[in-house]
Order: sequence, then C-alpha cells, then structure tokens
Amino acid sequence: MIRCPLAFVAAALLLTACASQPRPLQGSFVETPPHAVLESDATGTPVRWGGRIVQVEPRADETCFEMISTRLTATGRPYWASDDSNGRFIACRTGFYDPSVFEINREVTFTGHIAGYETRRIGGYDYRFPRIDADVVYLWPRRETNAITRPAPWPWWGWW
Repeated sequence: MIRCPLAFVAAALLLTACASQPRPLQGSFVETPPHAVLESDATGTPVRWGGRIVQVEPRADETCFEMISTRLTATGRPYWASDDSNGRFIACRTGFYDPSVFEINREVTFTGHIAGYETRRIGGYDYRFPRIDADVVYLWPRRETNAITRPAPWPWWGWW
C-alpha cells in the first residue's frame, strides 16, 4: 500500500517538472499581486506579473502597456477564471513594441521591478497604477479555441 502513494507523488513531481516556465520568465520574484502593493511603497521589488492588454502606448524611447492583471499558472502564463482580476498595472520597457502585434486582450507576462505609481482615469475614476520597469515582455501565443462538439443525433446515441 505504501508503493501506490509514493508512485503518485513521483508522478506528480515528474508532471510539475514538465510544466516549467519559459527561460525568460524564470527567476525569484515576490508573489504579490498589483492590487496588494497599492497600500504600501514597494518600489524596487522584483515581480513577475501578467494579464491581458488594455492599451499599448508607444513613446519616444519606451513602450508602456496598461494591463489588467490575473494569477499566473505554474508556467507563468496568465490564468483566467470567470471574473478573476488582481487589479491593474502599467509595465514599461525600452524600445518599440508594435500595437498591432501587442493587441488589446492579448496575454503578456512581464518580469521587472516596481518603479513607482501612476494615477490615471478609468472612466470617471482616478486609479492608482503600480508601474514596473520591465526586463522581459513575454507575449503568449493565442489560445486555440475548441470547437463545440455535440453528440451525434439519434438513432446513433447509445449504440455500442
């Protein structure tokens, strides 16, 4: 009986080893979501945050991404449950990132350091965004949508 739980644990460890993060996203980061750092000054804290793009702003020497944040999977990819959100943040990186590639609702994961805060308006509300200076901008491939399948029409149902 002891072998079965040990085999289960070994299998679980092997499977988690297969679900590793892409090399650019690996490292040691503070596991604090954006909405939690709004009450304190966390400037300089190394973070790995991700979510969906709300807006991309190319500037003269950098590109800034306004993001809606969510949890990350073990691989570092944003994970979306129904209305799951960890707030919003802004990530800026030196260089030009094309808004036609980094489209609204694309999934991106960033690594970097909290560089301060910016207040912007969302509708009529003033929102305080944590801002990170990104070292890595990781654009995830689009998720494939599964076609909805349904059972074959009767009389084929239940025929063995």
